Amino acid sequence: MMLNRAQKIHSFAVAVLLWAGLVVSPVGAYEVIDVQHGGTVGGTVTLSGGIPDPKAFNLITFPDPTYCGRISNGSGWRLLRDFIVSPEGGLKNAIVTLEGVDSGKAFDMSVPLIEARDCMFQPWVTIVRNGHAVEVVNMDPVMHDIQGYETSPEAGARVLFNTPLILNHQHQRGNMRAVHNHAPGKSLVGPVYLNKGRRTFYMQCGFHAYMESWAMAVNNPYYAVTDDQGAFKIENVPPGTYQMVVWHPQSGPGVTRTITIAPDGTTTEKVALPAPKGTRTAYRVMDNPRFGLESLGHPVEIQPLVEHQH
Repeated sequence: MMLNRAQKIHSFAVAVLLWAGLVVSPVGAYEVIDVQHGGTVGGTVTLSGGIPDPKAFNLITFPDPTYCGRISNGSGWRLLRDFIVSPEGGLKNAIVTLEGVDSGKAFDMSVPLIEARDCMFQPWVTIVRNGHAVEVVNMDPVMHDIQGYETSPEAGARVLFNTPLILNHQHQRGNMRAVHNHAPGKSLVGPVYLNKGRRTFYMQCGFHAYMESWAMAVNNPYYAVTDDQGAFKIENVPPGTYQMVVWHPQSGPGVTRTITIAPDGTTTEKVALPAPKGTRTAYRVMDNPRFGLESLGHPVEIQPLVEHQH
């Protein structure tokens, strides 16, 4: 079924999903084997330092302020919380990978799905595999515009594509108080081919700048994304010594640590990623009449019907 959908929208999907330039140097084919006496690595990732303020985007300066205001602070501002930290300091959405695993368990064969829902890309971080498909779906009754960039600390960002994600016509427009069922619109499905030297990918909506999604490419299936407590677990690892890489899209280059997996053993790791210092964004909530609702010249009602942000 996935192949049929991809064929039907082939020319459009290929343009959209040149997630092609994502990342990772090819290092030889990964071999699936029956792992004997595999071990486990788990633990927690925390944020060291104060939690950065969320980025703030005034809805008046972007299209669809009423609909996208379904998640907002009720005063016309949309907040992007790219650091989600538990009371104990656990950092959500950090990616943990094991580098140097040439053979082991099979990959998860499901196609990664990214949804545009309530003017957010979900999930905020995704794992992708070179040469395999990824799917993007618009769940909203407004149009989005996908802009994709491949990134690396050494080479910086490079534009991959810019293409519209057509609005979902299954929703009734005009009634912003409606509880939308978020039935999926037409899927954009296509393969991912990764360029040498790149490991991370960034996607943003060209219409709604508060919509972000990040992806990391992997060469093997030994990875995890931390939960809302900062916890992770990677199981059935072939015994051996590997490089464990811990990365978060906004905390810098990440942390690399050498770990040894013993047969049938469990390794526990605690990693602290540094919080960014100084001013990292110009987007902050402010009281400015130029950005007020009255600046549109007609009545606008922005209500956080889905989430009232504080």
